[in-house]
Amino acid sequence: MVSEVVGIGLAIAKKVAADGANIVITGRTVEPKDGVNATIFTAAEEIEKCGGHCFPVRLDVTNDNDVKIAIEKAVEKFGGIDILVNNCSSLNMTPMLDTNINNYDNMYRTITRAAFLISKSCYPYLKKSNHAHVLNISPPLNMKSDWFKLHMAYTAAKYSVSMYTLGMSQEFKNDNIAANSLWPKAVIYSTGMHKMSGPSARKYCRSVNIMADAAYGILVKPPQSFTGNLVYDEDFLIKEGIIDFDQYRAEPGSSTKLFPDLFTDEVPDFSILEEIKKN
Repeated sequence: MVSEVVGIGLAIAKKVAADGANIVITGRTVEPKDGVNATIFTAAEEIEKCGGHCFPVRLDVTNDNDVKIAIEKAVEKFGGIDILVNNCSSLNMTPMLDTNINNYDNMYRTITRAAFLISKSCYPYLKKSNHAHVLNISPPLNMKSDWFKLHMAYTAAKYSVSMYTLGMSQEFKNDNIAANSLWPKAVIYSTGMHKMSGPSARKYCRSVNIMADAAYGILVKPPQSFTGNLVYDEDFLIKEGIIDFDQYRAEPGSSTKLFPDLFTDEVPDFSILEEIKKN
């Protein structure tokens, strides 16, 4: 099961689809919205073109009954669940005093609570698999003070999911269910980044392919031997022997310094994004 009809979630789904995987793609978008044509149905078409079988299911991760029904449909369609990718998110990068409580609640329902509920609900089926993985798109626990000062609530929400990774890796160890977290080291050029800074931002970013390759590398590992890891995409791929990272530039041939993602050792200067948009 994978969430997100564009971006990282879709890229991961397409990567594993090339191996002929059965994929359940979930999301709330069932018709074009806000100028974006992507829906769970267009995502399913893209995935099937890569070689896999895809079943699109509408899912509001903040709705408990939706979660229950989506998992039941997935199991009914494909007979079980081997892999769960938790990639639901709600971005609200404001310090505490500027954070609206409704936005706070939405962030926690969409990011933190959803990852907990969906993982817990999938557990009975993951337990029956001989190759079970939970992959959370959440960062290593970088304790740099800037990450708490700049957007405390968002940081806490994402870090909570990483802590779930550590918890599940121990709680599910005897069931041979791996739990790992993966996060981009440099900003990924996505629909959100395009809206924020326009096409000129592409040269500062990597493509979604780096996250797809790293996720695939994690998901093919034996669950018993690779679990409880919080990794950056680049660091993981270096350990896997990848040396050519130019292939992952969003703008091929660009030598512009990449913009670091959140929760890395380098704190990005967000004013650059505003300048990019102006230009």
